[in-house]
Amino acid sequence: MTPVVYVVDDDDSVRASVLNLLHAEGYTAHGFAAGADFVSQVRSDGPCCLVCDMHMPELDGFAVAAELARVGADIPLIFMTGFGTIPMSVQAMKAGAVEFLVKPVAPEALLLAVREALAGDAAQLAARRELLELRQRHDSLTPRERETMRLAIGGLLNKQIADELGVSEIMAKTHKRKVMEKMAARSLPDLVRHAERLQIEKTRSR
Repeated sequence: MTPVVYVVDDDDSVRASVLNLLHAEGYTAHGFAAGADFVSQVRSDGPCCLVCDMHMPELDGFAVAAELARVGADIPLIFMTGFGTIPMSVQAMKAGAVEFLVKPVAPEALLLAVREALAGDAAQLAARRELLELRQRHDSLTPRERETMRLAIGGLLNKQIADELGVSEIMAKTHKRKVMEKMAARSLPDLVRHAERLQIEKTRSR
């Protein structure tokens, strides 16, 4: 999906300047004069980031960050302020900011921060999608296949798996093959990595 940059600043001239810079670089960017307007309309289905002024009436930068956390919108934050202090920058990072810029912000610094924020968000989205796909694959396993998977990642051989399941070795091999296919695992180490991401514990190991 096309990355989106949101800009929240109650100063019309600053907001327009930032939007013009982003549009000139080919970004899709949307501006808001108030934090409340942004929070009520934000969509984070694809890669995005927020460039937000720290000092605004009603919702300031920290309040915007708190509202995003409350609604579960995990959006990279780039804070801007004309009155930056070290304690404020520390508080901004604790609030989840990926960058803290002091006005007047150099265009190169802002564009670099936006590039890095969007790249990081895209990577996190990809990881979340991969994890969702893994969960869906695991959900497609039958109860017997799930037990086979736990035994396999525990290091048991086909004969040992068969003994644990009380089936023939041929049947154990069949279950294991189906597990590998459904989990899209190319090898046993691959299956183990999938299980670790899903936080699936092995049954036992020999």
